[in-house]
Amino acid sequence: MNEQKQTTTIIDRTLAGERMSSADALHLWRHGNFRDLGNAAFEVRNRLNKPDEVSYTAFRVVNYTNYCNVECSFCSFMDEVGSGKGYNLSADEILRKVDEAMRLDSPQLFLQGGVNPDLPMQYYTDTLAAVRDKFPEVHIRAFSPVEVLYMEKLTGKSLVEVFTELKAAGMHSFPGAGAEILTDRMRDILSPKKASTDEWLRAMRTAQQQGLRSSTNIVWGSEENDDEIIAHLTRLRELQDATSGVLSFVPWTFQAQTKKFKLRKVAPHEYLKMVSLSRLFLDNIQHIEVSIMVAGKQLGELALHFGADDINSPVIEENVLRSFGLKSVSESVQFIEEAGFNPVRRSFNYVRGAKTDQGT
Repeated sequence: MNEQKQTTTIIDRTLAGERMSSADALHLWRHGNFRDLGNAAFEVRNRLNKPDEVSYTAFRVVNYTNYCNVECSFCSFMDEVGSGKGYNLSADEILRKVDEAMRLDSPQLFLQGGVNPDLPMQYYTDTLAAVRDKFPEVHIRAFSPVEVLYMEKLTGKSLVEVFTELKAAGMHSFPGAGAEILTDRMRDILSPKKASTDEWLRAMRTAQQQGLRSSTNIVWGSEENDDEIIAHLTRLRELQDATSGVLSFVPWTFQAQTKKFKLRKVAPHEYLKMVSLSRLFLDNIQHIEVSIMVAGKQLGELALHFGADDINSPVIEENVLRSFGLKSVSESVQFIEEAGFNPVRRSFNYVRGAKTDQGT
C-alpha cells in the first residue's frame, strides 16, 4: 500500500470510530499531509465540542521562587540555589499579586516555581491556605510533578499524603507541567536531574486519583525523534485511560532561552500537524488547547480550524516564556470572534460560562 493510500485508510478508520494505533499515528506524523489531517481533526473536534464555539480562560501565573536545583538545559528563568541572586515570594507578596488578578477579572491562580530545597513543606501549605482564606473564590492550580515529587522526598510521606495535605490547604487542580518529551532518552538530554518518565506519570496518576484534574502537553522542537513524539502521545493516552482525569492537551514548542540548548525551528505546518494528530489520536481527551502565547495569533487562529477548540489565554505575568499572547479578556473575545467562532469563557476545570469554579 502506498503512503497516501495508507494515510487515507487510517483517517477513514479513525473517522469511523476505530481507535488509532501508535504505529498508525507514526505513519501520519511522518507521511500525512497536514491539510488532510486538519480536515479530519476539525470533524472530530466538532463531534466532541460545539462546532461554533471556542472556549478561553483567564488566570494569573505566580512563580513563587526562581531558585531551582533541577537545572533544565532549556530554562533561563532559574537561579542557582545559594547564589543569592534569586527570590522566594512571601505569602503577602503572593496575595498582592492575586488581588491584582482579581481586579483584572482573572480569579484563577497558577502557582508554580523552581525546586528549592531551602523551602520547607509548611511554605507550600501556608501559601495555599493564605490564598484560600483571603480569596475563597479563587481556583488554585498549583505546582507540577517535579515539585510534588520533591515534596515527597522532603517530607518522607507518600505521594498520596502529600496531595492530601495540599488539597486540605487549598489546592484545586494540578498542571501537567514539566512533561516536555516523555522518553527517558530525551529527559536525560533536556534535564537529567528531572523526574523520569515513570515518575512524572506516577505523580500525574496519583494527583488524578486524588480528584485533582489536570492539563497535559507536549513540548517539542529539539533533539526528539518521530518515535519519541508518538511515544509521548501514547503515554498520555494511557494515563487518561487509567484515570479519566485529563481535561486538555496543549501542544507547545521549545523557545530559545539558553545557548547550550539545541533548538530546532518548528515550521507552521508541523505545528498544525501536531494539533491535528493530537486531536485524532487522543480520543479520550475532550479539549485541545492552542497557546496563543507561543503560537502567535495567526497560527493560533489556523489551529482552531485544525482540531483545537480552546485558547490558553490571557495569561497575566508569564516569566518563563516570551509571550505572543492575548493580554486581556476583551482581546481574547475579539480574537475568537474574528476567527469565526463564538467565545465561551470557562474555568480551569472547564466549567463553561464560569470565571472560576472554586475547585468544584
